[in-house]
Amino acid sequence: MATTQPYAIRTLVSPLALARRRGKILYWLVFAAVVLAFALAFLFPVYWMVAGAVKSPDELVQSPPTLVPHSFHPGQYVEAWNFMNLSQHLLNTVVQAAGAWLLQIVLCTAAAYALSKLRPAFGKVVLGAILATLMVPAQALVVPKYLTVADLPFLHTSLLNDPLGIWLPAVANAFNLYLLKRFFDQIPQDVLEAAAIDGAGPLRTLWSVLLPMSRPVLGVVSIFALVAVWQDFLWPLMVFSDTDQQPMSVALVQLALNTPLSVLIAAMVIASIPMVALFLVFQRHIIAGIGAGATKG
Repeated sequence: MATTQPYAIRTLVSPLALARRRGKILYWLVFAAVVLAFALAFLFPVYWMVAGAVKSPDELVQSPPTLVPHSFHPGQYVEAWNFMNLSQHLLNTVVQAAGAWLLQIVLCTAAAYALSKLRPAFGKVVLGAILATLMVPAQALVVPKYLTVADLPFLHTSLLNDPLGIWLPAVANAFNLYLLKRFFDQIPQDVLEAAAIDGAGPLRTLWSVLLPMSRPVLGVVSIFALVAVWQDFLWPLMVFSDTDQQPMSVALVQLALNTPLSVLIAAMVIASIPMVALFLVFQRHIIAGIGAGATKG
């Protein structure tokens, strides 16, 4: 009786070559070089920004540039914080990002749950219409959004210079809604049926069953929602004409003309710290959430 041989795994380098001492050394040298190259590509601009913030103005514009500062001037961070009034602009950014995140988590989760598990009439048509908005360039929606925010339909009130002008458009995020729906689709229907047998209604099932299981994808959606508002420039520039209510992204550009370059770079470093810290704290949940969409429940 013929025996079937397992399929050999085809790789760039044969396992026999990797088993040799020379092959192992070459493999680890190439691997280390690739990792180091990618690390430098991503981390060197960050280092250059942080190092530039502590250089003197003359050294910053020196040619050729210095890789390591000759003298350190950490007081430029204090000057940037006070001169550019970063505390107020940072608070504005936190309020705008937090409100957009909260509304997006609540409404997008509810909509995704309804489309995935409650399956309303014309649900596929509604989902198709929502996904169709992903095909429209964001720039094409700027003018309609501005006209809507400037004169809110039916209420005839303006949301300019109001955080609601940032929060409400941010809720209409088709990508995050679809991401949540795809995750809910992978949760077995037996879980919901078991909750229904125990007497849980739709809201109770969402709150007590689905949301605890959805922590990874909720972490990913949260990062997307916060970063989108934190780094946005064009829309806050149009909404906030009052400089005291502008977020960091707009204030840095508006104040750049009257600010020394080293102080401006220090302000950029301060503006990037919250998002970097957020990623470092929640990186495990982010990675788990990215992988969650690739597995079937």
